Amino acid sequence: MLYLPAAAVVLVLGAWTSTSVSFNWNSASPPAPENIPGNAAKDLTIAEARAKRPSVIDYRRLDQRLQRLVQEPSMVGLSVAVVENGEIRFLKGYGATTAASNEPVTPNTVFRWASVSKGVAGDMVAKLAEQGKLSLYAPVAKYAPSLRLPGGNEHRATVSDLLSHRLGLFSHAQDSRLEDGQDPRMLRASLAQLNAICAPGQCHAYQNVAYDAASEIVEKVTGKSYAQAVREQLFLPLGMSSATMTREGLVNAPSWAPPHRGGKTSKPVEVTESYYRVPAAGGVNSSIKDLAIWMKAQMGVEPDVLSPKVLSAVQSPRAATPGEQARMRKFRERLSKASYGLGWRIYDYAGHTVVGHRGGVTGYRSLILFDPAKQAGVVALWNSSTAQPGGLEFEVLDMLYKLPLKDWLNLDGRKDAPTPQPQEMLKQEIESTATAAADPPKSAGGRRLSGR
Repeated sequence: MLYLPAAAVVLVLGAWTSTSVSFNWNSASPPAPENIPGNAAKDLTIAEARAKRPSVIDYRRLDQRLQRLVQEPSMVGLSVAVVENGEIRFLKGYGATTAASNEPVTPNTVFRWASVSKGVAGDMVAKLAEQGKLSLYAPVAKYAPSLRLPGGNEHRATVSDLLSHRLGLFSHAQDSRLEDGQDPRMLRASLAQLNAICAPGQCHAYQNVAYDAASEIVEKVTGKSYAQAVREQLFLPLGMSSATMTREGLVNAPSWAPPHRGGKTSKPVEVTESYYRVPAAGGVNSSIKDLAIWMKAQMGVEPDVLSPKVLSAVQSPRAATPGEQARMRKFRERLSKASYGLGWRIYDYAGHTVVGHRGGVTGYRSLILFDPAKQAGVVALWNSSTAQPGGLEFEVLDMLYKLPLKDWLNLDGRKDAPTPQPQEMLKQEIESTATAAADPPKSAGGRRLSGR
């Protein structure tokens, strides 16, 4: 029997605020320096960033596009950051924290990452492997006692298979039960009762309950809670002061954006607890400032925290994901060769290798996409259910690669096929998984999270 989630996902909308950090690259005279808050030892000014290297991204145009986006009825609040040449060049909040309030979204407003959290688990486990505390190629049963797979496959599936969603399960196994409040460890044990769709390592199907076995792995080899280990080894060294992994961490933040199922005419909804109980799959909260810092680290600019060896391990393709290509078909003229690493998606975008992820839980959506070679990319967080801001990452990439600009944000009157809603997306993934199980290549495709 298939247990599937109906996870909703939300975007954040916004408007220009006096507290936002932003700047005009095309002005006749340079703006006054504005601080971009970050690691206390690494604060920089916009003027310093401008002086270092020229930009190929038109930040004036980007800001105008985002101001238009936040006026859409489906939007509430939005935060966006762009890194170029390894530096934060654009950091700004738009809209309000709730549809009925005047509290502006700023670069310090906290949102949920949803499935973008999976990259944290991938990095953390790979870092522990580099430290000699575990092997990515050992059976997952060695480190995650609660995980049970059909036919005893937990003794055949490796840690790498876990982090690349190649456990042989159908997609989103037991997510609906997780959302009903059942205990994740019990649900991981119950996975043994399901039917396998392939042998471990032979096909890709996206997981949340099973994926969170990564948090058990970290706890077993460090002797600390997952949140504590990640905080000590990743977030604190990077200066990510707003990053947390609990509901309390979100709602007690000085500025936070409550979730909305709808847009400007809707009211906030309750912050759901389900995916905080699988923190490796979808538990991280932070401001856009800290998500930008996190993206920088994935580009190799913090080798003392994330070494080239760790980044190579997580950003190398492990499984082809043709189902992801189908889901992203709107961008097919640019996007090809979708695959999955360890908690990260890898794409070919117009001949360039880019790495990222998307996420969504009830009332929130998120995205991260970057080119490691160029040390450039974009992150966004928003608190409504629209998928429209998803085109932002491709508008930034087109500027980065000097490609003809396209209306990927659908702001100029072009109406593409409507973005599939969560249940339709699940149907597409079931079909993709069934295809992979029936005729798997060396590795086959699927996708999706609490958000994607």
